[in-house]
Amino acid sequence: MPKYLLLLISLFLITGCSKHDSNEAPLSLIKATNPTPSLIHSESRSTDEDMLQSIEKDIEKQKELYDAAIVKNDDTVLVAYKVRHLQRFHMKKIEKDVKGKLEDKYPDVKFIVSSDFKIFLEVVELHEQMKNPNFSAKKAEKKFEKIVKLKKELT
Repeated sequence: MPKYLLLLISLFLITGCSKHDSNEAPLSLIKATNPTPSLIHSESRSTDEDMLQSIEKDIEKQKELYDAAIVKNDDTVLVAYKVRHLQRFHMKKIEKDVKGKLEDKYPDVKFIVSSDFKIFLEVVELHEQMKNPNFSAKKAEKKFEKIVKLKKELT
């Protein structure tokens, strides 16, 4: 009898823990999601998309980083990234280096750079919401501004 009870409890635990959720935002803290860079509002869409792809490649070159979410609204680019575990002691230096390199390469663009998990999660959530055709650009802009405000509060 105890063997069957143990088996039954194990079965419940295994099936209960295997819930599959299509929303990537909560999983983004555990695994690398690498969402594609997004544009909220832009005058020259193709040029901005090329710039975002270039920024993504620049971020991927950083050996200290392993995941990044990038969103552009008008002339502001929000870059949220995750730092490799052993590099977490150097987060301020990494953030300064990343921002400096991006500002040197793209002097006309304002960059908001963050390694904070909360900011990263919010940016990934914005990416997910922007996939929905019912999610308007106005709502995306509001969410973007909310993330920027949150970043300013954290600094």
